[in-house]
Amino acid sequence: MKRLAAIFPVVLMLVVLTGCQTKMGPQFDAHAATAARLAGITNLTAVAVTNGEGGDLLQPPAERFKLGPGDRLEIQILGDPTTRTTEVVGPDGKIYFNLLPGLDVWGLTLSETKARIEQEMLKYMREPPQVSVTLRSVGSRQVWLLGRLNQPGIYPMTGPMGVNFSQDIADLHRSFVIRNGRMLPVDFYRLLKEGDMSQNIYLQPDDFVYLPSVVTREVYVLGAVLQPRSVACREQMSLVAAIADAQGTIKDAYLSHVAVVRGSLSHPEIAVVDYKAIVRGRSPDVLLEPGDIVYVPLTPYHTLERYANMILNTFVSTVAINEGARAVSRNVVPVGVSIGGGGSSAPPPPQQ
Repeated sequence: MKRLAAIFPVVLMLVVLTGCQTKMGPQFDAHAATAARLAGITNLTAVAVTNGEGGDLLQPPAERFKLGPGDRLEIQILGDPTTRTTEVVGPDGKIYFNLLPGLDVWGLTLSETKARIEQEMLKYMREPPQVSVTLRSVGSRQVWLLGRLNQPGIYPMTGPMGVNFSQDIADLHRSFVIRNGRMLPVDFYRLLKEGDMSQNIYLQPDDFVYLPSVVTREVYVLGAVLQPRSVACREQMSLVAAIADAQGTIKDAYLSHVAVVRGSLSHPEIAVVDYKAIVRGRSPDVLLEPGDIVYVPLTPYHTLERYANMILNTFVSTVAINEGARAVSRNVVPVGVSIGGGGSSAPPPPQQ
């Protein structure tokens, strides 16, 4: 398998709406934060990322390759060169070889497909045929490798795949892998800077890997706000100003448990802030840092660990949706949160 030295793209246009107010939620002056007393966060608590799937991520999957829509096969009845043809598994999972009206091969291995074709062709032949089935290209199993990489794109996957990265302008603390909608506990800094091979997991079909730019200076506002988005982190950026840039909170937001998640995605820290007390002047506003994730909930949290993991999964899923959309089509204008500076997406390499 080729060494892959790349990962994802998707940069959103960031619209900073400083000073906007909304009739929903507390009213406040976004510019008042610059004159208000700002306090650093002192109640940050380290939490563990607990999204690991069952089994050993360092072991290659034992399951053999199974066909799906988009896979290209070369099929031939041995002894008859005129029957050699290339068939693509259709969206319905079927191939149309020779006299066969339509053979469902979705979910079959190559050997199972060979046996199925021979069995069906026997209906039209006097002698049991010997059929050759060769996989020429994969369209049904892909991995997404996007961001600050040498060759970002969507790559076909024929079997177990490890990942090798080489990139000095990627933010390794904010890089992530998503599988089945959840972030895996992979520490890219330990892998690439410290050579810790315990972080070099095997990828599986539909995994999404993303390495953002290290030069990005943004705060990410999510949850119960009118416009979840990335906002430029200005000097002395406050919590009130960041939420104002997202056009304020919605009516049913639970303002007493607003969270700020800080640090790397693999080793995050979380603080819970009483935002209602801040906007009413009973507590000082909070000073934010580049890379902070601000989350406004609809309900109170119960445990910090579960709260932090929910926020991180929301964050990486939102980024992945936007970055993936841009990777598929340059005409897509993503909406929401993006870790900026991802660069343009390269098209997938030619299939072999």
